[in-house]
This record gives sequence, C-alpha cells and structure tokens, in this order.
Amino acid sequence: MKNIIFIAPPAAGKGTISDYLVKNYHFLHISTGDLLREEIASGSKFGREIDEIIKRGSLVKDDIVIKLVENKLELKEPGKLFILDGFPRTESQAYSLDQMLEKKGIDQLLVIYLDAPLNVLLKRVMGRVICPKCKRSYNLNNEKLKPICDGICDDCGISLVKRDDDNEEIIKVRYESFMKDTKPILDFYQKKGILKEIDATIPLEDIYEIIKEEADIQVENGGLND
Repeated sequence: MKNIIFIAPPAAGKGTISDYLVKNYHFLHISTGDLLREEIASGSKFGREIDEIIKRGSLVKDDIVIKLVENKLELKEPGKLFILDGFPRTESQAYSLDQMLEKKGIDQLLVIYLDAPLNVLLKRVMGRVICPKCKRSYNLNNEKLKPICDGICDDCGISLVKRDDDNEEIIKVRYESFMKDTKPILDFYQKKGILKEIDATIPLEDIYEIIKEEADIQVENGGLND
C-alpha cells in the first residue's frame, strides 16, 4: 500500500474521501486545515495570526504549514500509512515535503489530483457542514452525504456546524489561489511518475475504486495486504 497526498481545490472531496480511507483501511489522516483550526482554537498568538490569514482567504505561509505537518508526522505510529490533505499547496512546500519524506525513508507515495470546476465546488460549499468533534464532513446538497439525523453527526451524535471559511467569496479567492499556486506542482509529481488525476465529479464509489487500485489497497481474509 502507498501513502497518499491529495491535491485539490476547496470542496473537491478530499475530506470525504479521506474519511472513507481512514475508516476502512486505517490510514492516519493529516489535514492541514484541521491542524490550522486546532491551533486557532487553542487561542494562542500563533493561532490568532493564522485565523486572520484564513479569514482573508489567503494561504498560510509555507514555514508555518511545514512545521505543523512535520510535528504530526513525528507522532505517527511506525509503519502506519498516512494521507496528506491540503499539503503541499506550493512548489516550495512540495520540495520541502520531498526532503522531509526522504529523510524519514518514506518512498511509497501516490499523489492524487481531484479536478472539479468552480461552479460545482461552490454548490458543494453551500451545503457543507462538519462535526466539530471528529471533523467528519457532510453535505446537505447530496443525498448520499447527508447525516442520518438532520443536523447531527452520525458518529458523535452532536450538532453539525458550518465552517467560518465556507462562503462564496472566500471559496472564490481560495480557488484562484489554488489555480495560481498549487496546480504548477502537478508537473513536479508528474515527472516523478506518482501522479494520478481523477475527475472529482464522478460518483464517490468510482473514485474509491480508482484510489484503491492506484494505491495498491487490497483486503484479504478481512485484513489489509500491502
């Protein structure tokens, strides 16, 4: 099996797909968005600075994100596979991550680019809600992604909330930033031969099957097989 990096514009489905892989195949999900929000929730000066950056719809500086991700990887259980969701976002981050993983001897890697047009992403954002405890994402505009009980997390049983940055204006700014700063790193991973592009508008079940094949995810006798 391979570690996975998701590269995608906001609301392309990284969180939902990551939830599926974590629950079914026990990946460690490292979401830079969650790491940043946790720092904000801590109330620290560092967190307040991050909060202002995110509210403007801007990208957080590379050195901040790199440090948060590196700290998370340091806590990872030996041998446990991971998903990186929302990192890297720039070429400099991609190079820094490459150096970080090489230092740790991690070479089994698959980079997945989830592609979706802006109009589809905006519709998803308007319906997206999350669980403040487990971070599971739901979508009120998609029957398959709605919670069983209206407004309540299926797993935690607590009220779902709307993310502060889930509004049309901020998503458009983030999308433009993605197109400018993030898409160029696809060439970096394409040259390394580890990039797989997936149409994020196809059914989730089809996306899951593509990822399982590309990441060499197999289940035999009820267990995982590398």
